[in-house]
Amino acid sequence: MSNAIERLTGLRWQGQGAAFLVASGHGATHWIMATFYVLVPYIREDLGLSYTEAGGFASVFFAASFAANAGSGPLVDITGRRVTLQALSLVVGGLAFMTMGLAEGVWLIVAMLVIIGCTNNLWHPAAISYLSNRFPGNRGYVLSIHTLGASFGDTLGPLTAGVLLVVLSWQATASVIALPVFAVALWLFLALGEGTSRRTEKAPPQGMKGSDYLGGILRLIRDGAIIGVCLMAAFRSMAQNGLFLFLPLLMKDVMGFGPVLLGVALTAMQIGGMFSGPVAGVLSDRIGRRPVLLAGMASTTAVVALVPLVDRATPFIGLLVVLGIALFAVRPVIHSLSLDLAPREMGGSVISLLFGTQSGFSTITPLLGGLIADTWGLAAVFYVLAGFMVVSTLIVLLLPKPARQR
Repeated sequence: MSNAIERLTGLRWQGQGAAFLVASGHGATHWIMATFYVLVPYIREDLGLSYTEAGGFASVFFAASFAANAGSGPLVDITGRRVTLQALSLVVGGLAFMTMGLAEGVWLIVAMLVIIGCTNNLWHPAAISYLSNRFPGNRGYVLSIHTLGASFGDTLGPLTAGVLLVVLSWQATASVIALPVFAVALWLFLALGEGTSRRTEKAPPQGMKGSDYLGGILRLIRDGAIIGVCLMAAFRSMAQNGLFLFLPLLMKDVMGFGPVLLGVALTAMQIGGMFSGPVAGVLSDRIGRRPVLLAGMASTTAVVALVPLVDRATPFIGLLVVLGIALFAVRPVIHSLSLDLAPREMGGSVISLLFGTQSGFSTITPLLGGLIADTWGLAAVFYVLAGFMVVSTLIVLLLPKPARQR
């Protein structure tokens, strides 16, 4: 198996440990948010919230991520402390989620979501630029491993939360779920932290001077191709995050799923992405980013439009598997394309710009979806999400062909 992977990627198996370790940290960040989305229907029921109010939780998370964007990219590129910042984001995010378990009302949940949103935004510029600089010739592949970690977190989180909710309250479930995050943070810091002997010649460069950084960031925001990638990713992110929030609500409130079946269904969606992400990443290294993006975006659009039309559990779960294959395949390709277009020393900032745009646009989706659900029902939300995917697909068609790489 390892020999086949080495032949396919051109990267020795023994040298991939850092990529899988960073991916485990990425999985921990998604473990937290995937669990929270499962808790939302139970928080809504416990606190007597409308769909719009429940959607407001996710909007707070994305607004905090967007606000943190102003500092996360500069912090990563100027300090160069990429591994330390990854570990810090996990520890603070884990503490915030554990504290959420003490909540008996809305405001503590909101405050902790602000902290989690900020730490989530800090993780991506630090981790993705670290991997991009350490494995520059295999960018699509190692970033697909990074998203594979996300898929594991998104897979195990809902299933674990669903089982815990059978015997625990949503508050206790949040506190228990936070515990593994601290272990991953410690492992990551001890194994890869700055100053350890395990760094290689391809390890990320140290920090930049402030004046050099300002010039670099101005070049990024003037680059039409980079802005196009950010907008394409933003509309896709609106659809993805809308699915994360409203699929559990649809399954519990409309289809009558219990907590375990709900967790199984969301896990099934992630399993599809676990296989498609690495395949898409390697394929984009070989044939280019644009064709892989077009196939993934168009397929996702079609599947999202079908979601409200299926009303039986077994075919619905099957549809979610197909949705996961299409939706998550393009994540590493988008990240790779943005890094292809940016100077190496600006990797943290271009990822911060990408995720900041996604967070800013995604802030709208939960509130808009909640208003639509309260007015026309949950099914109508998914047609709007499919519309976001249509816009994202059209933007891919307008990107340079083939995409420029620097």
